[in-house]
Amino acid sequence: MPELAEVEFFRRVWMRAASVPVLEVQLHPKARPLREVDYEALREGLTGSCLESSSASGKRMCYKFSGNQWLGVHLGMTGELRVEAPGFIPLKHDHLVLRLTKSSLIFADPRMFGRIQYASGADAPPWWRDLPPDLLSPKFSEACVNDFLLRHQGLPLKAAVLLQDGFAGVGNWMADEILWRSHLHPQRKVATLTAAESVAIHAETVAVAREAMRTVAVEKGTTFAEPPQGWLFHTRWGKVGLCPRDGSKLRRETVGGRTTAWCEVCQPKGNKRA
Repeated sequence: MPELAEVEFFRRVWMRAASVPVLEVQLHPKARPLREVDYEALREGLTGSCLESSSASGKRMCYKFSGNQWLGVHLGMTGELRVEAPGFIPLKHDHLVLRLTKSSLIFADPRMFGRIQYASGADAPPWWRDLPPDLLSPKFSEACVNDFLLRHQGLPLKAAVLLQDGFAGVGNWMADEILWRSHLHPQRKVATLTAAESVAIHAETVAVAREAMRTVAVEKGTTFAEPPQGWLFHTRWGKVGLCPRDGSKLRRETVGGRTTAWCEVCQPKGNKRA
């Protein structure tokens, strides 16, 4: 599933075509990602308009087109944005195609858990207002994280860090990375955290987000880059995954509904950080 930095990568992909008029809009109106869209309004609103700006928040993107047209994109589990040739023939899972003079902007989603939203108006639409704080913004503070965790004390840490209304943009691999760097066991209940451990979760969330944005979000062809060597990311899925910190064999179980990897040596289940 695309996470914070992957979403930022895809946001930049479409921005290659900024300031170029949309000649034609093609949709798969029966596709699940388009279930909330007024198809005719979208076609009429975007045809002839130019992509002006965009922003990302967590796992979501918003593109602003001229004429006060707004296009929201949520990539879901398998969604992606691409730029193809102007005469590109849409494939089975290409649910939205914006045809320009020298290129085509594509939204594809094989498993169709993503979502497209559309609105018209001078102000940002409701679905792009009152969003959770960005992980790299001043609003995402130690106090913000502590307050959020206090409201979810019954959850395992892995499940809490995956909640998008508190940790916007954090997905499976980022959550494992944050807890591994914090020396915290993913199955521990939030209620057992000390004040220092809550501070550690905040610090490592910001560190992982910042470094992922610096490395993963870099445009390199049609795919994104990977985090630096030495991260849990590189070993968590190996047949014999080893902890980058101490070389211990990683443990894998389902926690918070997601396959989770951790090191039992440096992430003890008690409340004493290594």
